[in-house]
Amino acid sequence: MEFIDYYSVLGVARGATADEIDSAYRKLARQFHPDVSKAKNAEEKFKQVGEAYEVLKDPAKRAQYDQYGAAWKDAQEHGAPPPGFDGFRSRPRSAQPSDFAAEFGGGGDFSDFFQQLFGMGGGTAQSPFGGGGRGSRQTRRGGGRAATAGFDHEARISLSLEDAAHGGRREVTIREPETGVTRKLALQVPRGVRAGQRIRLAGQGTAGQGGAPGDLYLQVEIAPHPLFRLEGADLHTVLPVAPWTATLGGTALLRTLDGNVKVKVPAGTSSGRRIRLAGRGFPNGHGAGDLYAEIRVHVPEQLTPEEQELFEKLAAASVFVPPPQHA
Repeated sequence: MEFIDYYSVLGVARGATADEIDSAYRKLARQFHPDVSKAKNAEEKFKQVGEAYEVLKDPAKRAQYDQYGAAWKDAQEHGAPPPGFDGFRSRPRSAQPSDFAAEFGGGGDFSDFFQQLFGMGGGTAQSPFGGGGRGSRQTRRGGGRAATAGFDHEARISLSLEDAAHGGRREVTIREPETGVTRKLALQVPRGVRAGQRIRLAGQGTAGQGGAPGDLYLQVEIAPHPLFRLEGADLHTVLPVAPWTATLGGTALLRTLDGNVKVKVPAGTSSGRRIRLAGRGFPNGHGAGDLYAEIRVHVPEQLTPEEQELFEKLAAASVFVPPPQHA
């Protein structure tokens, strides 16, 4: 069988940086993901890419691999290669894969040796998304045959402010950044979930070879709202009022996340004054923050003849003078 070199699998040099390895993995995972690729060998390629990334993404594992090759795990656990594993040398960076294979004492397949030595059947990988990917799950044995669990994925979801505040069952469409796969999912959104938090969907990651599938972690984004601005657990909005309501006082309808409420506008209210509604903000685990509504006095753009006459009478009778402009 053809010798497999993890660096060659990812298409990177042996001196590749962590960013180059992550970038190569993302590209190949998308290319060979069984849900995306139509190639006959896509699944096998996908497993090889995952196996290579699992080792090369971790500096400690990579160092052991560079020194001991397929015996890196035994060397990591016991501080030395396994008994009887003699004559292995770290392949020089200029050496060809065939030279490296010969150092095992024959033309045996590298992946076969790796599997026989450690019982690792298929490749697993860690999601590199956002630097916060979860590691691959442990390999298990069942009935004498190696079973490799799947690995986790991360994706982003955008929620409306109302959905994030109220929580509940929602249907969302996500696109996995590592694979490009688009899926529709039903999930339970926690009440008061915040931007940056993650929702875990157990078993929604990549399926393994005879083992349990990985998990899917959804990183929450909250879409901008046309009426509300979220600061901490407090909400800020604007309340338009008519000039006569601002002058004489009265009530106005104010929208909240739970519907419209009537609020009292004190007489003599000018634009910029704020009304506070305690506990009407965003849930914070101990109740909710407050809602602050800034008054904006709006004047009619067009007047009826009667309104025109009344405003003219008011202008003639009023002694009110606006305060001077401040620098």
